[in-house]
Amino acid sequence: MQSFSTFSYLSFFFLFTTLSFVKTVLTQDGFCSAPLRIDADSNSQPLYWKVTNPTLSPSHLQDLPGFTRSVYKKDHAFITPESQVFSPLPDWTNTLGAYLITPAIGSHFVMYLAKMQENSKSGLPPSDVERFIFVVHGSAVLTNISGNVHKLKVDSYAYLPPNLDHTVETDAAATLVVFERRYSGLENHVTEQIVGSTDKQPLLETPGEIFELRKLLPTSLAYDFNIHIMDFQPGEFLNVKEVHYNQHGLLLLEGQGIYRLSDSWYPIQAGDAIWMAPFVPQWYAALGKTRSRYLIYKDVNRNPL
Repeated sequence: MQSFSTFSYLSFFFLFTTLSFVKTVLTQDGFCSAPLRIDADSNSQPLYWKVTNPTLSPSHLQDLPGFTRSVYKKDHAFITPESQVFSPLPDWTNTLGAYLITPAIGSHFVMYLAKMQENSKSGLPPSDVERFIFVVHGSAVLTNISGNVHKLKVDSYAYLPPNLDHTVETDAAATLVVFERRYSGLENHVTEQIVGSTDKQPLLETPGEIFELRKLLPTSLAYDFNIHIMDFQPGEFLNVKEVHYNQHGLLLLEGQGIYRLSDSWYPIQAGDAIWMAPFVPQWYAALGKTRSRYLIYKDVNRNPL
């Protein structure tokens, strides 16, 4: 009988130890190295509440000096709440921001969290930069130069075309995830302001896959990126081990799972963020006993040359 090669043995050993680690650190309620910071039944909590109150929170790691789950490599970054650094956002009023992804990491977009407080007000992005905002906590009011007003609640979002004068204001605490990139325009194609909510978007077909997919922006050529919402039930996983030219910026909104990036495997929980460079091998599986959902940026509709 043919014996395992050294590579096959090492691959099997790595997978076995990874799954053993996940089994050890997971319980019915999730990652369990410390008691939950909020003791209320999670079913009674607002949507996406664990993004701002992660099970394994920074306070749980305060007695482990120097420890973080965050990892940075040339083709991906795994950014966890205990290493997020908040500081005043440039041109915003009474708002703290944590930049999770910027061109310094190798991306062509930025992704950041904006923690707005009472009487907070957004600034404008730089010239020719488009913006996408998604509310994960609280609510905000969006007003554009035409005087159109929209109240954005949790799970609501807005796309703002480049050079559109607008403001986002709050009268109480709110948290936004924001994507910005310099617009790559096409002749005779123009983007428009879009305001919507995830629950209003239709489920799309995913041939060969079992997860649920919603796209928050139009697929027309005018738009050079899209934001997807992807839902996995416990035990579901990506069938395709993806390798492609697109970049990604991801925020896990709900649940927990394991993410493969290149040759590394990361237990992931709500509140964790990921940057994926072009062509990095990537794969996800949902763990636990509740749905996992993530929001993911993807550049589209442009020739990579």
